Amino acid sequence: GAGFILIRKPGKLPAETMSETYDLEYGTDTIEMHKDAIEKGEKVLLFDDLLATGGTAKAACNLIEKAGGVVAGIAFVIELTGSLHGRDSLVGYDTLSLIQIPVEE
Repeated sequence: GAGFILIRKPGKLPAETMSETYDLEYGTDTIEMHKDAIEKGEKVLLFDDLLATGGTAKAACNLIEKAGGVVAGIAFVIELTGSLHGRDSLVGYDTLSLIQIPVEE
C-alpha cells in the first residue's frame, strides 16, 4: 500500500506544515507539506503535471528530503523541452515524462 502526500501552496493544508521557498524568474514562491507526512527513510515517488524550469519539482524534492524521505523518482505528465532546461535542475533524480513538447525562446 502506497500513501498519498499533498504538496501545496502556503495556507492550503489543514495541519502543521514545513515549507520550502524557491526562486522564480521574477521573484520567489513557497510550497508546503504536512510535517508528519513522511517517515525517515521512506521512499517517495513525486508526481507533477508539468516540468518547465524544474524549480517547483526541485523544491518538492528538497522538502521531501528535509522530512527524511528519499526521492525514488519524479514523473511528469508534460515536459516542456528545449530552452527551459527543466531537467538540469533535477540532475541525480530518475525523471520521466509522458509527453514532451519542444519550446524555444
